[in-house]
Amino acid sequence: MSPMILAQATPPPQVSPLGALLPLILIFFVFYFLLILPQQKKQKQHKKMLEELKEGDKVITVGGLIGEIEKIKDAVVTLKFKENTKIEILKNAISQVIEKKKE
Repeated sequence: MSPMILAQATPPPQVSPLGALLPLILIFFVFYFLLILPQQKKQKQHKKMLEELKEGDKVITVGGLIGEIEKIKDAVVTLKFKENTKIEILKNAISQVIEKKKE
């Protein structure tokens, strides 16, 4: 017999439905633990940091400006850069706190 006839005569192996879905499930868990979970943790930390802002804290904005919080009103923060330089920004535009106000 020729090899062509043997290859045609043997039926293809059956793949179980679970075996076909296993790689997709594995990829989902890898994405969840490496991408989604750390991002959610970072968002929670940022939200907590924004809730703990106080007047007098020195902060960095998303745009890279460094200033001191002069006033907080709801979602708007007034930053003081120099004596007469003040800017109002959204609270969400603050990326990190450099110095906490010493009480």
